[in-house]
Amino acid sequence: MDRRNFLKYATLAGSSFALASCIQGKNSNVQSEASPSVSSVVENEPLKVGFVYMEPVGDFGWTYAHDLGRREMEANLQDQVKTTFIENVKEGADAEKVIRQLALEANKLICTTSFGYMNPTIKVAKDFPNIIFEHCTGYKRAANVGTYLGRLEEPRYLTGMIAGKMTKSNVIGFVGAYPIPEVIRGIGAFTQGLRLTNPQAKVKALWVQNWYDPAKEREAAQALVNLGADVLTQHTDSAAVVQLAEEKGIYAFGYNTDMSKFGAKAHLTSAINKWGKFYTDTALSVINGTWKSKEVWYGIAQGIVDISPMNQTIPADVQQLVIAKREEFIQGVAHPFAGPMKDQKGVVRVPKGKVLDDKGQLAMDWYVEGIEGSIPKNKF
Repeated sequence: MDRRNFLKYATLAGSSFALASCIQGKNSNVQSEASPSVSSVVENEPLKVGFVYMEPVGDFGWTYAHDLGRREMEANLQDQVKTTFIENVKEGADAEKVIRQLALEANKLICTTSFGYMNPTIKVAKDFPNIIFEHCTGYKRAANVGTYLGRLEEPRYLTGMIAGKMTKSNVIGFVGAYPIPEVIRGIGAFTQGLRLTNPQAKVKALWVQNWYDPAKEREAAQALVNLGADVLTQHTDSAAVVQLAEEKGIYAFGYNTDMSKFGAKAHLTSAINKWGKFYTDTALSVINGTWKSKEVWYGIAQGIVDISPMNQTIPADVQQLVIAKREEFIQGVAHPFAGPMKDQKGVVRVPKGKVLDDKGQLAMDWYVEGIEGSIPKNKF
């Protein structure tokens, strides 16, 4: 099982025609559950916080972004917290053992950063009601378990806008991990932004069926270049795509963290996760005894996602377009999936004046107009 939203997809995907909602209602980002404060932090002692990572910290992708957030929390709170992390933890029985060990070691806040850690987190949390758990990308909560996720579709949309202005071939290559709703809506948001600035451009997608496999990511990127792509984007965790783009003299977008050091000329910007503020605020709420179980799904406005600094190769007028749209996301007057929006078969999925609501996004199993090819089956 993957680290993010596959089970949520299986639960929610009953109809491809998902519900749409008015754009004014898009900011219902947090759903709180009635839950008691479970903090039992000893006064004058640092809060012990444990992190569980699926991949190596040095992947420069998903796990690296979480570890940057951990380090930012340490810098912000200093001697108020003491953190530890365990990397390369497989989902399933291994995860339960690691989470339980962190609980036994008196960590009072435990953050599990992979979707496949959901059930192990819930199981261990039942045995340790005085410990607080935060699970990234899951949907199961309890009195002492919260969930969190970033709306990366917003920065994805912005990178699509840039791609539309930077491509000459009108072919954009997308290297995807698993074809689950999280990734499908990411390529969808990117394509929506692309078509805003260049309706003639098309996206070709290849799937590597892995979150982190630099060799396969590079192979897929090369195949897309062979198909005419002169701009690459990705939903995988290594820097291989950006590195190949640098070698080929074309453009690319990083993912999860700023990957500019892997391609000074090629890298245009990255859609990034910024977990530091969330981890800091969460730790403070535990320390203060105000933590409550809730679902967090935040966007650029709340500081949990964004784009990294733009390459100055991007023309100034294009940068201004992106900055303006980013501000619209912050103000809540824009949405990555605002109608009218069609799928690749020309069927209207979201009418004018509506947006694809959260339930529809979480169950997204269709390509938006502008993406070529079909969605393959998952290979877990």
